[in-house]
Amino acid sequence: MSKILVVDDEIGIRELLSEILREEGHEVNVAENAAKAKEIFMKDRPELVLLDIWMPDVDGVSLLKEWASSGLMTMPIVMMSGHGTIDTAVEATRIGAYSFLEKPVALQKLLSTVSAALRDQSRDSAREPVYVTLGKTETALNLKRKCEALAKTAGPVLFLEAPGSGADQCASLLKKMNKPWVVISGSQEYEAKGEQLVETSQEGVVFFREIGLLAKTQQMDLISKWGSLQEAGTRVIASSTARLSSLVSQEKFDIRLYELICETLVDVPPLKDRIEDVIEMSKSVLFQKYPAKSFSIAALNKLRSFDWPANLSQLSAVVLSSAQFSIGEEITANDVTAVLENSARETRIEGSSFDFNKDYRSAREMFDKSYLEYHLAKEGGNMSRVASQAGIERTHLYRKLKQLGIKTPRKNEVPN
Repeated sequence: MSKILVVDDEIGIRELLSEILREEGHEVNVAENAAKAKEIFMKDRPELVLLDIWMPDVDGVSLLKEWASSGLMTMPIVMMSGHGTIDTAVEATRIGAYSFLEKPVALQKLLSTVSAALRDQSRDSAREPVYVTLGKTETALNLKRKCEALAKTAGPVLFLEAPGSGADQCASLLKKMNKPWVVISGSQEYEAKGEQLVETSQEGVVFFREIGLLAKTQQMDLISKWGSLQEAGTRVIASSTARLSSLVSQEKFDIRLYELICETLVDVPPLKDRIEDVIEMSKSVLFQKYPAKSFSIAALNKLRSFDWPANLSQLSAVVLSSAQFSIGEEITANDVTAVLENSARETRIEGSSFDFNKDYRSAREMFDKSYLEYHLAKEGGNMSRVASQAGIERTHLYRKLKQLGIKTPRKNEVPN
C-alpha cells in the first residue's frame, strides 16, 4: 500500500480517482487547491502525487516548481489536465514531473502510470535530494544553469569538486526520465557492475563517482566498452576530487580515458563560496528526515557561520545529528554547537599532528580513528562510500569502527 495525494479542484475528479486508487489498495488523500495540497504534502509526505495543472489559487506547474526548488520533490509527481498542451507537458517534465495524464483520464492509463511511477520510485529509493537545487546564490544558480544546459546534450561530463561539494547533486540533474541510472563508486562496484554495464545502462546514464579511483585494468575495460556504451545510447558522466591530469602525469590514470571523459568539464564550487545557501539547504535536509522539527534563528546563524570544510556531506551529517540529539521540536543553537564542535574535530585530520612519542600500535589506532571519522563526516555517514573510499569491505569497516569505539550511523541518522 502506498500513500497517494490527489490534487484537483473538481470534486468529481477527486472522488473518482481516490475511489479507484483505494480499490487498488492505496491510502489516498485529496486536496482541492494548492494551499491544501501543500498542507497535506508537508504533513504526510505522500509517495506519489497526482497534480492538476489548472487550479483557482496556484496552478499545478507553479506548485511543481515550488516543490522542486525547495528540494522536496523526492517522489514521482504526475501532472493532469484537460486543457494540456505539448508545451505544458514538456515544461512539467523538464521541471521534474514523472509523467502527464490527459483528462478525462482513462482507467487503464491511470493504473499503469501509477504502477510504473511507484515501481520506479521503489527501484530508485537511493535517490538523493538535490539540496534546494544546489542553492539560490548567483554561484549556485550559475552551476544549476550549466547542468540544465548539459541535460539537453548527450556527451560525457566530468564534475570536478572539493570533497562533498555537490557533484552528486549536479549529476542527478542529468538523469533521463524513466531511463536507467547506474552509479559506480570506485573499483569494488565496478567489479560488481562492470560486466553487464552496457546492458544495464542502455539509453540511460552511468555515473562514475570518483572515477580516478578505478584500477588501471578497470580503466582499460571501460575504454574497451566506450563504443558499445555510445551505441547503446548510454551517457557517461563522472566526478573526481583529484585533478585527473595530475593522475595521468603520475601514470595512475589512462590518458585515453582522460581524453574521453573530459569532453566537458564543470567545476563545482565548495560550500564556502555559496555560504548564504546554508540556511535553506539546512532546512531542506532537515525536512527530508524530520519534517516536524525546525531550527531556531540562533541555530541557523550558527550553521551559516561555520566554514564547512567537508561541504554538503558534512552539512547533511551535522543537520541530521543535531535533529537526532535535540530534545524538543525546535533545534537550538546549543544543539547545533555541540555537533559542529564534534564535526570540526572529525575533519581536522588534514592539519593534525601525531604524538610520535606514542608506541606504534597506539599511534596507528589514533590515525585509523581520525581517518575513518574524517571520511564518515565527508560522506555524510554513507557506509558504502566510506568503504569504497577506504578500499575495504563493508563488513571489515563495521568491525573496525566497533574496535575503535566509533559510533556506527543508524539509518534514521544519516542518508544512505
